[in-house]
Amino acid sequence: MYAPGFVADPHRAYREMRREYGSMASVELAPGVPATLVIGYHTALRVLNDPDRFPADPRVWQKDIPADCPVLPLMEWRPIGSKSAGLDFMRYREATSASMAEVDLHGLHNIVDKFALPLIRGFCADGSADLMSQYIFPLTFEVVCAMVGCPPEIGRRVATGFAAIFEGIEAEEGNAMISSALQDLVALKRAEPGNDVATVLLRHPVQLGEEELIHQLVAFYGAGIELQLNLVANTLLLILTDDRFGGTVLSGSLSTRDALDEVLFNDPPMANYLISYPRQPTLVDDVWLPAHQPVLISMAACNNDPAIRSENLTGNRSHLAWGAGQRACPAQSAAYLIAEATIDQLLDVLPDLSPDLPGGEPSWRPGPFHRALASLPVTFPETDPETVL
Repeated sequence: MYAPGFVADPHRAYREMRREYGSMASVELAPGVPATLVIGYHTALRVLNDPDRFPADPRVWQKDIPADCPVLPLMEWRPIGSKSAGLDFMRYREATSASMAEVDLHGLHNIVDKFALPLIRGFCADGSADLMSQYIFPLTFEVVCAMVGCPPEIGRRVATGFAAIFEGIEAEEGNAMISSALQDLVALKRAEPGNDVATVLLRHPVQLGEEELIHQLVAFYGAGIELQLNLVANTLLLILTDDRFGGTVLSGSLSTRDALDEVLFNDPPMANYLISYPRQPTLVDDVWLPAHQPVLISMAACNNDPAIRSENLTGNRSHLAWGAGQRACPAQSAAYLIAEATIDQLLDVLPDLSPDLPGGEPSWRPGPFHRALASLPVTFPETDPETVL
């Protein structure tokens, strides 16, 4: 799954796996790192709803993994809900859910509006732009920093570190960069608390320790920047390249939410993850899964399982992109709102966007876990910044 061929066309790989293996396939996440990839929808639900047999704690597994393994920083144990089991999971989940419950969704929409228009004014007179670097990333970055209560200079260090981890390039250095930046953020919030996610975590009754606080913030940033960025970019790519959406979204007969849900079915920003590690050899679908070896859910493959897939996805939100059971994402409402507002602001101001993809095909960033564009170049009629209100 680390090879260029997989990144170029993962859906073909999923189809071939399904023909050869059925609901689960043996894969390598990096050289010498075996895993089982769940590609059957119903099998995925069985795994996700059975945390006793499929705990998420990787500590036994990672003892035999070299420190320079490119996938280790994203898979190694951290004191967070997605890497824990039992009471630890419940404790971390309680704090995370409480921090998200405090997010003012109306205020969040205003934050998107506040940062979106100045960014659009910055390139609208040029007639062309890379939406990834000039709009989606800086906007997502500002919104997440506002939610967390993080100054931009700290947030930039976090974002750079996550990019290294997700691409598996200098991942160990990226991990260290994130930890250092978030240590500074926790120290700042202790001295200057605010109305933000970091302060809610800091004050929560479960009394998270210093390391635990940092790692809750690592998880929040990972989803809030990297995955939100990819959700928006993949949805804009669909809108701009698919005739079913290109006309109907802009004319109002098909909503941005429908486009988002189609992406969450077909190209979810986290395509393969929700990792668990069976404590003992476990039989599933007539296949023995080795003890303490990673079992990944392929949200992208499961969503396209012929056993559940229908032609018309409009209004269908049964995909696994947000997880399921205990491991369902607690930030779905905020993620939808940010993505919709980001896309709608852009299309309201520049409705005549056209993709300008080199060779006519998008370029995808490497990595076995995410589905992430390297860039999203577009052209459009030059627009006077003074008219962007």
